[in-house]
Amino acid sequence: MGAGKKVKGAAKTTKGKVKETTGKVVGNEGLEMKGRREQIAGDAKQTAEKAKDTLKH
Repeated sequence: MGAGKKVKGAAKTTKGKVKETTGKVVGNEGLEMKGRREQIAGDAKQTAEKAKDTLKH
């Protein structure tokens, strides 16, 4: 179950990177900031799942 959540976190991080890059290219600061927020949220989810896995073992 934890692996699926880690994958979702990684997907959210990747999606955020794409949005941030797109925002930079087109000059849209709002999109760029939204991408950064998604990256942070995705990284946080991955970290939380890794911590849970560590505590289980």
